[in-house]
Formats: sequence, structure tokens, C-alpha cells
Amino acid sequence: MAGTRRGLVGAGVAAATGIALLAGGTPAHPLAPGAGAAPSAAAARPVLEPAVSTPDGVPSTAGVQAALGALTGDKALGTLTFAIADGTTGKLLLGSGESSPATPASTTKLATSVAALSLLPPQTRLATKVVKGAGPDEIVLVGGGDPTLSGLNPDQIRIGLAPVDGDSAPASLPDLARQTAAALKAANLTTVHLDYDTSLYTGPAFHPFNDGTDIGPMSALMIDEGRVTATDDVEAPVRVPDPAGQAAAKFGDLLAAQGVKVADKPKEAAAPAGAARLGEVESPIIGRLVERALTNSDNTLAEAIGRQVAVAGKQPVSYEGAAAAVTAELARLGLPMQGVQLNDSSGLNTHNTIPPVLLTDLLAMAAAPDHPQLRPVLTGLPIGGFTGTLRLRYQAAQGSADGAGIVRAKTGSLTGVNTLAGSVVDADGRVLVFALMTKGAVDPNAARYAMDRIVTRLASCGCR
Repeated sequence: MAGTRRGLVGAGVAAATGIALLAGGTPAHPLAPGAGAAPSAAAARPVLEPAVSTPDGVPSTAGVQAALGALTGDKALGTLTFAIADGTTGKLLLGSGESSPATPASTTKLATSVAALSLLPPQTRLATKVVKGAGPDEIVLVGGGDPTLSGLNPDQIRIGLAPVDGDSAPASLPDLARQTAAALKAANLTTVHLDYDTSLYTGPAFHPFNDGTDIGPMSALMIDEGRVTATDDVEAPVRVPDPAGQAAAKFGDLLAAQGVKVADKPKEAAAPAGAARLGEVESPIIGRLVERALTNSDNTLAEAIGRQVAVAGKQPVSYEGAAAAVTAELARLGLPMQGVQLNDSSGLNTHNTIPPVLLTDLLAMAAAPDHPQLRPVLTGLPIGGFTGTLRLRYQAAQGSADGAGIVRAKTGSLTGVNTLAGSVVDADGRVLVFALMTKGAVDPNAARYAMDRIVTRLASCGCR
């Protein structure tokens, strides 16, 4: 069977999109060496060759229902609503409560990602810059909403064992300091007053469900996503209470190392309109940011991406404004929005609701040939047993090892809620998309593994 199995996105697509892979096909977090290492049990499996289309392998409702049997009734799931659709046509094959609003948790990021990739040009990058201030010896560090701006030098930022490419390399604050210092010295300035501008964002900085680890205060200016250190464990990062102040202080130190003294403590102030630029660095392109947000279920990055949708959609650049902009863009795309209620871009808000069928529609749209700009939604999905939030799932002990390297899906977890939405290729080479949404499970791990067994069964069936 292994010789005939196919995954949705394989090495050819990875090369075309510029995704750097570790051994076993694992894209690592660029600021956390070794993150996402594949378990040894999965490492020997082939990883995700291109999917094939087989006209005689069209799945049917009866076939899917027969394949799943009693798995959807597993008591470990609590209450399950779900949708399973043909990934080629988007046609619903099987569902239960598929149109009923449910708490999506982090599968909300699929909605944010589709809206961003649809609305923003593919080469969109988020710029952090330094401009001249109001006085002759004043400069302003201006945040452009890039939370991946790194406090590391470019040559220290890596994916796995190889340097990142031009599309995925995070911007470097030390590089910005070097540019700025060179411009200041050319103007015979070696002592300056430093301000910093965070005015791009509006509204509260703290998420209503902020815990200081999964997400910290949002700011248009931050380094390393507001973590205490650039190399904090991505599974349990510690966030600083003032990310903009942290970034400005770091920038002042970097200027000093370049021979430019900052006369006093940096303060927050808006940059003058039309001020001359002294230096600028840019984030990875929007598709790479989406991939990183989905693979690692990165809440801070997802909220930042949502705010860029708000900018483009001319909404307030806040939690609520971003949610409104995402909702409006999905409606413009013709997606069914009944029962959809978004309050943030990451899925941390427990008041979000999305029906399972919208999640499968989002995935089918991302795979459709007439929406090539949405492909990072698929390439960013974690791979079962290999990457991101699925790297420790799809194991033999969980009864789902046959899904390792085959399943790609976005996870979601909140208290009492577990969700999974993604794609799988059946034994006939046909892509299926699915959304499984549970609530009320007694044991969250048992619920997750029960969902994984459902998806693994889809992978092993012809479903005709």
C-alpha cells in the first residue's frame, strides 16, 4: 500500500513554494532550532508525494459512512459535529450538524488565512522602519505590525540546518540598526533621541483571553513575538508585558554597539508625516507568515495577520476590526456565512462560532485551481506525526499510525473543545477535506486521538 499512497502536497510543491524541510519533511520554527522534530516511529514513512486524480475513484456518501462505521460515535469525543467533503469538487459527502455553529478554537486561523491570502497581494511584506523625528537629532522606530521581527542577526536565523530563503527570512533588528547608524553617521550624528511609533494598531492590546504565554499584548512593534528571549520554547513561551518598549530598548542597545548613542530612555511618539526614512527591514512574504501561523498554531502571528486584513479592508486595526474584515472578505468570496461569528483572528476567543461545513469549504477553496494564491493554507497545515501541532500525534499507541505523513490538518484546543480540520488522501488517491468539532469530552487527549482515528480510517478507504 505504501507505494501507492499519495499525500496532498509533496516535495515538488514544497520546492515550488520555497518551504525548507528538515529530514523527514519537517519545517522547523526559525527561532527554535529542532522544533517539530518527527518521532522516530514516523520518520521511516514516506512523506507526502503529489496527489493523483482518479476519475473512477470518486468517493460516495455510502462509502464514507461504511468506512467510518461506529468511529464517529466514540464516547471519548463527547458531542461531535463534522463535515467530510470531496476535496476536488467541495461536495459534502457525510456530515452531522455540519451547518450548526460550533466553537472552532484554533481552526479559526483557516478563516483568517484564507481572507489574508485572498485580499493581500502575494508579495506583501510587513515593514519596520526608522525615520527622522521632529528635531534634528530625533529618530523614530516605526512598527509595521511584524511580530516575527527578530533580535538576531540574519546569519543566526535558520530553518533546520540551512539558512532561510529570501521569501521566508524574518526581518532583523540588528540589520535595521546597522542601516540606521550608517545613515546617521553620514549626517554627522552620533547622539540621538529615540522615539517609537505603535500607532498602526488601535484598540486594547490585551486579548480578552490573554494568559501571557499562548499570547501576550499585541503591538505594531515587537521583536520575537514579544517573547522574553528569541529562543523561548515555542510550546510554552513567556511574553513581556511591554513588547514595544522591549523592542525600542533593544534597538537603542544595537545603535550603541554601532557607535550611535541614545541620549535618554526611548519614549512612545508618532512619527512625523512624510518623514525621511533612515532604514527599513521587511518580513517574509504573507504566504510564509500564513504557513508559520498554521503549522505552529501561532496566536500572536495570526492576530497580526488579521490586523493586516483589517488595514486592507479599511476596518479598525484591532481584535474586533480584524474579525470584521475577515468576515467581510469571506462573504465576498461567496462562502456560506450563516452561523459564523468571529471575535478574533487566532481562535482563542471562546465566543467564536463556525459551522464545520465552512471549514471544509475553506479547505476546498484553498485547493481549487482558480485560487492558487490560497495554496499556503494547505502547505502550512501540520503533517500528522511530523510537524507543528501534529508532530506527536498519529502514533501506534493512539491507533492512528497509518495517518502519519498522510494527514494534514489544523488543530484546535480550548477548555472542553477540540477541533481538527484538514485534508487526507484516500486509498484511491482522492483528496478528502474534513472538519471535526467536539465539545464536552472528559479527556481532551482521548478526544483528539478519537478524531485522529476517524481521519486515519478515511486515509485507508476507497470510500466509493
